[in-house]
Amino acid sequence: MSTDSARIGLLRHGETTGQGFCGRGSDVPLTEAGRGAMRDTLARDADWDRVVCSPLMRCLGPAEAFAEEAAVPLAVDERLAELDFGDWEGRTAAALMETHADALGRFWEDPLNHAPPNGESLQAFRERVVAGWNDLAPNEGERVLVIAHGGVIRLIRALHEGWPLENLLSIDVPLASLHIVEPWQAY
Repeated sequence: MSTDSARIGLLRHGETTGQGFCGRGSDVPLTEAGRGAMRDTLARDADWDRVVCSPLMRCLGPAEAFAEEAAVPLAVDERLAELDFGDWEGRTAAALMETHADALGRFWEDPLNHAPPNGESLQAFRERVVAGWNDLAPNEGERVLVIAHGGVIRLIRALHEGWPLENLLSIDVPLASLHIVEPWQAY
């Protein structure tokens, strides 16, 4: 299958009601501002043939609304959920600096080799997300919108742009931002 002219858009969810590390284990809703920011982003680039999203409500709700409004198919893929932050879910960096500063520092400096306590390793996260990414292979000329999380988008961008995984956290992925991946390729 040739996918040279395919277009993938990676849309990060907007602001949520959650605090701190909100990963796979934190199914928090969007704020009204977060929903509005996503609507604004989609209003600027609304030409998609299908939507694929994370099952977490901060991605699923907007994906359902957009797919219905645009009359395009929607698929939910568990593999596109955010990294599981384990014991850090819902905790802020400031709070962790008081109790787990060394572990947090190791994670920030080298996330590939220092997973959050009882959380998902970056290697397991990579394998999960890549499996989901490879299964969403577009047909030639197809435009696929993926609504997901900062970690998922950072990982795909790192693979596509040749960033080492050790530098994953330095890739800028603002809330409600759209990142275009062309051409699509399997990893």
